[in-house]
Amino acid sequence: MNHLVARQLMRGLTNGPKCNRYVLCPVTRVDIWDQRGAFGRMMSTETSLAEKNQKEKPVEQVEKKNEVTVSSYWGILRPRITREDGTPWPWNCFMPWETYHTDTSIDLSKHHVPKTFADKVAYRTVKLLRIPTDIFFQRRYGCRAMMLETVAAVPGMVGGMLLHLKSLRKFEHSGGWIKALLEEAENERMHLMTMVELVKPKWYERLLVLTVQGVFFNAFFVLYLLSPKLAHRVVGYLEEEAIHSYTEFLKDIDSGAIENVPAPAIAIDYWNLPKDANLKDVITVIRADEAHHRDVNHFASDIHFQGKKLNEAPAPIGYH
Repeated sequence: MNHLVARQLMRGLTNGPKCNRYVLCPVTRVDIWDQRGAFGRMMSTETSLAEKNQKEKPVEQVEKKNEVTVSSYWGILRPRITREDGTPWPWNCFMPWETYHTDTSIDLSKHHVPKTFADKVAYRTVKLLRIPTDIFFQRRYGCRAMMLETVAAVPGMVGGMLLHLKSLRKFEHSGGWIKALLEEAENERMHLMTMVELVKPKWYERLLVLTVQGVFFNAFFVLYLLSPKLAHRVVGYLEEEAIHSYTEFLKDIDSGAIENVPAPAIAIDYWNLPKDANLKDVITVIRADEAHHRDVNHFASDIHFQGKKLNEAPAPIGYH
């Protein structure tokens, strides 16, 4: 640049009167610098945008037809999963191979008659727990079922967790009981997810759930540590009460006291229900699930009462 200015200055001195035009050449220098500066800034801006886009690529979210695909640096991507009709699978909380058809022909009238002192304690405890529930919910079976499921999903998780830790401590297999109990807890949680679609809990009901779950979890945790056979018997009787509650729920649907609304989409996919399924169909399969849980927990308690360990008897995995 300095060389260019010197040449123009010498030319101006040589050409005489025209030199004024060339003496002002520093302005030309500024013009050239401005043009180069603008070009530089433009190139810098484009480079910054390119770098920004490059950095954002690993966490890029691409939305197509209500689907969000998140590309991950770790390469964790769910394969494309579809229904039988070819439509995309909409749920992340369960997969198509985890769905099932509930055996609704199960005997709902089964009852374990309390014989031993422990049986009578378990039975009376459950009957006492029902009193405040009847007073608070009365015949509001939608809210009652929602509360029931927040409690019913706890025992399987607690039992499975403690059996898991026991298996690690003693270096022994669980006989499949860890999986069976966690499977029960997951099934009860899906009941809750379904009921939440049907019944929108109010703030005070959410507060009640928080309180009841905190108390029940800790109480059942201690009970399972002290006496697994008593803990399973309590759950068996709780499931019997659940069957009774859902039976009353169905009576109110049949009488018209509760509207027989269409089944939620999550329930249709989880239990493989018909597309035109309704609330009655959902409550029917949930009641059948509770009957299966009743059998599993009474069976587990019987194993303990016979002086055996759970892993000595095969766990009823997939018992629906």
